[in-house]
Amino acid sequence: MMRLCALLLAVLLLPSCRTYDYYERVSAEDGLVPGDQYARYGREQAQAVAIARRFAQAHEGASPEARARQIEAGVAFARTQPDVVNVAADSQGHWLTLQFRSGWRTAVTPLDDGRSAAETPNLPAATPPPAR
Repeated sequence: MMRLCALLLAVLLLPSCRTYDYYERVSAEDGLVPGDQYARYGREQAQAVAIARRFAQAHEGASPEARARQIEAGVAFARTQPDVVNVAADSQGHWLTLQFRSGWRTAVTPLDDGRSAAETPNLPAATPPPAR
């Protein structure tokens, strides 16, 4: 009887276990300032929003290879922005750390709001990436 109760309890607790895939929660803008409104705060904010949108567009799945491609796409797009001087990616989390010419540093997570990076208001023209 005791084993049956323990087994029943284990079966009832199993659906309450959360997954470790937090991408949907991280990429949603619920409770945050909308991307377009934040982009209107300034030139660097617009670039951060555009990078976050491009980072979300590159999402292909949760596999390590897909995450690496997403990070590469986000970093490559960030390097085309005129005021971004440094980009650091966190491969375990879902964010990029940006450093701007003014010294401002910020972290961006994917912003999946259904808009493309090019639709971001107040966005300056992109520059080609530096030749290596």
